[in-house]
Amino acid sequence: MRVKRDFSVKSLELTEKKVAKHWDGNADLWTDHVRKGWDAYREYLNNPAFLKFIGNLKGKKVLDAGCGEGYNTRILARKGAQMVGIDISPKMIRHARQAERQEPLGIRYEITSFSNLSLFEDASFDTVVSFMALMDSPGYAEAIQEFFRVLRPRGGLFFSVSHPCFMTRGFGWVRDEKDEPVKLTVSDYFRRRPYVERWHFSQLPDEERSKLFAVPSFPRTLSKYLNTLIETGFVLKRIHEPRPSAKTCRQYPWLKRWRDIAALFFYVHAQKP
Repeated sequence: MRVKRDFSVKSLELTEKKVAKHWDGNADLWTDHVRKGWDAYREYLNNPAFLKFIGNLKGKKVLDAGCGEGYNTRILARKGAQMVGIDISPKMIRHARQAERQEPLGIRYEITSFSNLSLFEDASFDTVVSFMALMDSPGYAEAIQEFFRVLRPRGGLFFSVSHPCFMTRGFGWVRDEKDEPVKLTVSDYFRRRPYVERWHFSQLPDEERSKLFAVPSFPRTLSKYLNTLIETGFVLKRIHEPRPSAKTCRQYPWLKRWRDIAALFFYVHAQKP
């Protein structure tokens, strides 16, 4: 969860090469924090909801586009999917391959951008999944075209992103007299210029909070996400805005704001005809 947002970095022309460099810089810290379970929003909201949204992929050949250090790739492999993970960051893939050596799950990892999948033949995957990666790349339209190409007929595409309507550059909380969040502010929804955010996971121990990720961000509107799919030839099957249950919010009260006020994540399921 992006809890510390630093916009002191000026908007940049963020090429894929620069994106890869940023994620290489994040890789060691990211891998350490994720594997310690400090990405609490992934653990308690996003992954349970998105894995349910994806459904059973056992026996299917699946591409994980933007796999990072392979955390979610391994989850799907353990559930019986035949996994291939790709990422633009060589250091992330290095961590993923190291985990594969330590716990062999039959996962193939490759260093490449999901906007250029020339490593793979046409119609070579049953399913493409992407966990929270497409909003961090300049090549969304190119990625969707490549996903369409490498999917077999009736193959499914599932992706999650930060909710484009709420997680804007002007995101922030309005708090009441008890310092409880009661409203969400947004701004710059239509501003498409990319920028770099600096943040840490919300549930870090105090001694770790000075260590920040530098994450490129590429704002897109909801219509851009969906119309690109339609224009590419995909059939839109379902969209979803996950909401934590009341029970989950009682166990993890910091999730309640995302039940009562706004949606943090946005999911899409599309199909190649």
